Amino acid sequence: MLPILGASGGRGKRGLAQSSEPTYLVASMPTLADIHAARDRIRGGIVLTPCTPALAFADVVPGRLCVKLENLQRTGSFKDRGSLNRLLALSPEERRRGVVTASAGNHAQAVAYHCQRLGIPATVVMPEGTPLIKLSNARRYGARIVLSGATISDAMVEARRLEAEERLTMVHAFDDDLVIAGQGTVGLELLEQVPDLTCVVVPIGGGGLISGMAVALKESRPDIRVIGVEAEAAASALLSRKAHRIVHIETAETIADGIAVKRIGERTFPLIERYVDDIVAVSEREIATAVYLLIERQKVVAEGAGAVPLAALLTGKVRTSPNDVTVMVLSGGNIDVNIIERIIDRGLVGEGRLAHLMVKVRDRPGELARLTAIVAECGANVLEIGHRRAFADIAVADVEIVMHLETRGRDHVEEIIQRLEAEGLRVEEDI
Repeated sequence: MLPILGASGGRGKRGLAQSSEPTYLVASMPTLADIHAARDRIRGGIVLTPCTPALAFADVVPGRLCVKLENLQRTGSFKDRGSLNRLLALSPEERRRGVVTASAGNHAQAVAYHCQRLGIPATVVMPEGTPLIKLSNARRYGARIVLSGATISDAMVEARRLEAEERLTMVHAFDDDLVIAGQGTVGLELLEQVPDLTCVVVPIGGGGLISGMAVALKESRPDIRVIGVEAEAAASALLSRKAHRIVHIETAETIADGIAVKRIGERTFPLIERYVDDIVAVSEREIATAVYLLIERQKVVAEGAGAVPLAALLTGKVRTSPNDVTVMVLSGGNIDVNIIERIIDRGLVGEGRLAHLMVKVRDRPGELARLTAIVAECGANVLEIGHRRAFADIAVADVEIVMHLETRGRDHVEEIIQRLEAEGLRVEEDI
């Protein structure tokens, strides 16, 4: 069984998508023909990303599991598809005037990059607290950057003002039929790459990816299950489905920042209601574990949003059978390296491959040497070591040795602790 950094919750319930209660209706929605047209339109400007077997998880996920690697797109996420489809549909006059969008991440980079390629002026409105790396990437592609407000909602207000004042064309991150159709091309590729596909697990933020994919898959093969996954801290789609109306939420901090939206889209919600079989939510610890295991076992880098499908599969919130052929969509890989470092450290601690021990010894010559000799005999490697006297809860004649050890696993850590205690030392583990 793979380690999970925290407790998991219960499974989501199926069948809500087929409810007879009224949901949002719109005059028209993107069709399968629109998605095929989008594929023809963007074919030369995006990467046909691979869908590879996820053999690293064969022991914990029943059936055959594959991963669609959208992190290999030029700007690191599926957003290249929808933004390019929207840009290629602009009239010559719209291209001349330019476009505007509000985003703090993947969409901003995709719009900026493809506008640079196509010679279209791009304005990207970002919240004032946007991480420097995301701001720098968008600027590197030649976009004009405008910082406004504390949230994406605030940034959108400014983007709408610029749209009207400067007669720019809005390229919405998800609530646009051309963007939805562009994202749906992922589904068309899966039908060809995995012909015996039975289940697809997709991240949900504003809903552009899952709604486009659901149209492509369900209109081609209605038997395929389409399941969405959100972060518990930003579960707008799940709450909206339960209420049968769009629910606005106040998002909390989440490692899955790419899907941290306050409300599902007006255009995407009806498609989700019509085509998506189930929606589940995963916790921050479950997402972090999935990011870690994708690096450690599958050898791919995923951002938090891209890892939520695996989190749902590992915790049993999405269940598969031995007869299933399941694809999890790794939607993007744009994650800060500092976050990766913290996730890896936590993952190693969870597996018992890093241990943080606090050992109380007598404060006299030779005790540290005795302690490290015992650890060495147990086959552990000391990464860091320190002394605590004034701030430790110990007797005046004692000292607390804080040891950061590299170990072989949980059993090895327990062996070291038992050995130290057998030598008369008092040991605590900081997990």
